Amino acid sequence: MEEKELTALERQGRAAKEAARTLAVASSREKDRALDAICDGLLARQGEVLAANAEDLAAARAAGMSPAMQDRLMLDVKRVAGIVSGVGEIIALPDPIGQVTKMERRPNGLQIGRRRVPLGVVGMIYEARPNVTVDAAALCLKTGNAVILRGGHDAIRSNLALAGIMRDALEQSGLPRDCVCLVEDTSRSSAVELMNLTAYLDVLIPRGSRGLIRSVVEHARVPVIETGSGVCHVYVDEHADLEMAANIITNAKCSRPSVCNAAECLLVHHSVAQEFLPMAWEKLKQWNVEIHGDGVTRSILGEFTVIPATEADWDTEYGDYKLAVRVVGSADEAMDFIARHGTGHSEAIVTENYTTAQRFLDRVDAAAVYVNASTRFTDGGEFGLGAEIGISTQKLHARGPMGLEEMTSSKYIIYGNGQIR
Repeated sequence: MEEKELTALERQGRAAKEAARTLAVASSREKDRALDAICDGLLARQGEVLAANAEDLAAARAAGMSPAMQDRLMLDVKRVAGIVSGVGEIIALPDPIGQVTKMERRPNGLQIGRRRVPLGVVGMIYEARPNVTVDAAALCLKTGNAVILRGGHDAIRSNLALAGIMRDALEQSGLPRDCVCLVEDTSRSSAVELMNLTAYLDVLIPRGSRGLIRSVVEHARVPVIETGSGVCHVYVDEHADLEMAANIITNAKCSRPSVCNAAECLLVHHSVAQEFLPMAWEKLKQWNVEIHGDGVTRSILGEFTVIPATEADWDTEYGDYKLAVRVVGSADEAMDFIARHGTGHSEAIVTENYTTAQRFLDRVDAAAVYVNASTRFTDGGEFGLGAEIGISTQKLHARGPMGLEEMTSSKYIIYGNGQIR
């Protein structure tokens, strides 16, 4: 019977599957040498990357992309250096592949253990953040996984430049180029095909907007690790240090509003709202933050300052200089509100009350829960993991920033001396 002709993506999948077999048994030294070569290539050829990124930015501006989203897309010399530094941090971390996490002798003399192994071929669907192209590839390479990257159309020129540099570096260091593959077709059909590439993909990781993640979760036949849409809250308790709280919400909202760990909703205890909200507004207005508030917030800050919040605001990941604000009657009300409207990403309380802080830690169901700190710390680098491939908001396999260990599976290894059953 004649074999059916493979699509371009199927050919990539088959090549990645073959490359994964070689990469799975590569030594730590071989993988680190390839990652070193990637660092050298990115620095030596950053002019190519920045020129491609400038074209992406020009097209994005012409298409009316918001300034916050342009910031996600933009690369400069400092950001390229940061990407290279992130790869360097991954190189410095211990290689988890081959680690035996458990070994015990059974009564029949069998020694049974578990060893960390690669997942295999990882698919990534993501949007306009070209740094993800390198972060994902580096984490996959360190853990012996081949990766098929499918970014959005907004960053296609940047991604082509980055992937080309990494593929050249792999070849120069003696590993297959196809350990890193980039899907050049950014149409919806390529995303749908990738979601169904069961013959070649072992796992699919979406990273981007809530709409993208929902689409992948609902339509993929490949197993999915669901990552972080972030409707993140900061709750200012009645026992909060209000100056600290104002600094935290300003950082959580304004330091980089387009990322998934940015705060989207501020909850304030009614007993401190009259004092706190003007303090917070003094800082937030310096960033031209648009406030969508409830009736109490409007009465305190003024109707001309605050846009009336709708029910949709409480569930919106703005990714912009916009903030939903609500005054609540108690910590319990705040926690109930987070349970209804949060996405399980990152939640924070600002309080000096130990008991309230512990109840918040116990009751709030999210990948990262903070006491007296900004939600912006939910990041692989900040958690000591190197770069991360995404922030998992599900509970199976991995949760929170996904570093090296989260990119592994395990297999049982059994030593015997002739036992039969």
